[in-house]
Amino acid sequence: MKLSVVIPAYNESLNLPETINALYLELVENNISHEILVINDNSKDNTDEVILELKKNIPTLNSIFNPPPNNGFGYAIRKGLENFNGDCVALVMADLSDSPKDLVRFYNEMLVKKVDCVFGNRFLKKGDVTNYPKKKLLINRFVNNILSFIFRIKYTDCTNAFKLYSKKTIEGLKPFMSPHFNITVELPLKAIVRGYSYSIMPNKWANRKHGTSNLKIREMGSRYFFIVLYCLVEKYFSKGDFNKKW
Repeated sequence: MKLSVVIPAYNESLNLPETINALYLELVENNISHEILVINDNSKDNTDEVILELKKNIPTLNSIFNPPPNNGFGYAIRKGLENFNGDCVALVMADLSDSPKDLVRFYNEMLVKKVDCVFGNRFLKKGDVTNYPKKKLLINRFVNNILSFIFRIKYTDCTNAFKLYSKKTIEGLKPFMSPHFNITVELPLKAIVRGYSYSIMPNKWANRKHGTSNLKIREMGSRYFFIVLYCLVEKYFSKGDFNKKW
C-alpha cells in the first residue's frame, strides 16, 4: 500500500528541511512505499528553492504550486487531495509538529485493521502536547468536547490535522467545502457521518521551532461553525444519501 504525505506550506522554508528529511528517513527505514507531496501555497519566502534543493537527495519528494487567488490552508490541502497518487494519504504539518514515528504507526494500523481512516488524538494516554499555547489549548478542549457531544462520538480531537485516509474515503468525502483550517474538522466529521470506519490513536504534537502559526482563532470561529452546522444537517437530514457505498 503506497502512502502519500500531503504537506501544505506557506512561508515554511526554515521548517521544511527538517520535516521532510525526518519523514523520508522514517518511511525508508520502515520500507514504506511513499511519496511526499508539498503544496506551496503561494509562499513569499524561498520555499521553492528549498524544495528544489531537497529534491536532489529525496527521490520521493514532489511539489505543486498553488497559485492565487485560492490560497489558504484548506485550499492547499484540497490541492493535495486532488493530486496525490498513493493508496492512502496522510495530512502532515510543515513545521514537524507531527511525529514521523506516529505516521508509521497510523499506516500500520490501517494495514492491519483495514479501516478507512486513522485519526490522531493528542489527549489520549500515550499522547502528548509540547509547548501548546494555553489559550489555544483551553479553546481546543472546549470545542472538541462540544463536537464529541453534539455528534455523539467518542473522538475528542477533531481539530487535530494529523490524520490518515484511504484513497476511496477521500473520493467519498468530496466535494470539499472548507478553504481554511476548518477543513481539519470537515474531513473527519464527514467520514464519521457517512459511515466510514476509523481507528483513534494517540499521537504526539510539538509546537513549531520557526515562524508563527497561520491559524487565527477569531477569524475561524464562524467558519468552523458553518462546517459543523453543515455536517449536523447531513447527519440528521440527508437520509444517508452520502453514506459509504462500498
